[in-house]
Amino acid sequence: MNLKPAIAVALIALTALSGCSRAGSSDTPAAESKGAAAEVRLGYFPNVTHAAALIGVEQGLFAKELGGTKLTTQTFNAGPDEVNALLGESLDIAYIGSGPAINAYAKSKGEAVKLVAGATSGGAQLVVKPEINSIEDLKGKVVATPQLANTQDVSLKKYLAEKNLTGQVTVQNVENAATLDLFKKGDVQAAWAPQPWSARIVAEAGAKVLLDEKTLWDGGAFPTTVVIVRTKFLQEHPETVEAVLKGHVAAIDWAKANSDEAKKSVNAALEKLTSKKLGDKVLDAAWDNIELTTDAQAKHFPQLAKDAVTAGVAKEAANVAGYADFTLLNKVLQAQGKPQVQAAGLDQK
Repeated sequence: MNLKPAIAVALIALTALSGCSRAGSSDTPAAESKGAAAEVRLGYFPNVTHAAALIGVEQGLFAKELGGTKLTTQTFNAGPDEVNALLGESLDIAYIGSGPAINAYAKSKGEAVKLVAGATSGGAQLVVKPEINSIEDLKGKVVATPQLANTQDVSLKKYLAEKNLTGQVTVQNVENAATLDLFKKGDVQAAWAPQPWSARIVAEAGAKVLLDEKTLWDGGAFPTTVVIVRTKFLQEHPETVEAVLKGHVAAIDWAKANSDEAKKSVNAALEKLTSKKLGDKVLDAAWDNIELTTDAQAKHFPQLAKDAVTAGVAKEAANVAGYADFTLLNKVLQAQGKPQVQAAGLDQK
């Protein structure tokens, strides 16, 4: 008996069934992979807290890893605008604050974005007029934050709530550059600002640091800037995301090994983006106030989601279960003999 025709038919049937299974799966990145993307659109801020992105672009580290994939960059002044770009699918990967990162996940019901890496810990301070000596002295004063519901806005409002000062302090949402001008004019008396803006307000407007946010966290580590990716882009182009993460890790490694050159690179990038370089004193102060790290401090995200409620910018704490996917980052780290980043359960729904 000749079994070859029967075997051939069976193989064809199995192949067809397998193909149907792959086509019907929407939650397996490998099943939907389309290879390297023709273009990747990367967003970040012209802030020292986004140093890894600035260095990665300035030093050509992303481009080196991306090969034939075109890198298109776009800068933002605050996280909520960047979230809109991600959810509107005009951006693929973003360096962003932890607050808006959580908001992006919550607004899309956990579907549109994934947390894939950390970038910066620290780098946010409450700076005030010299005559303000305590948090209670802020009663009746105007305090600026970069944008409604951005990372610093949530931090400030949560802190005011814990000190029973909600409603007794006017919180004004102002772009960082405008905050500096308003501070000089006396129209705002304090600001919860990221680097380099807190350092600039101290150096250029005569302010002082009343509170460094890192003192509010155990060990002084908290996620100021993280990297998130559109879920669809991650599924369709995992090798492109991996290439960006290789550039990200390279930027952090280079910055740690070459601090002086890294600061110059960041300053050169800031000058291109804002037409203004930072003075050495401001740059040094800002640089010393941050830690570049691939660790997104995932363990803090449930608390950060609750903080948005305490701050009054969210009605209920976002469910962040399943938000993190450090698979590609850990692949990159493991290949280089580096410790892997822990998801602290944030990768499980």
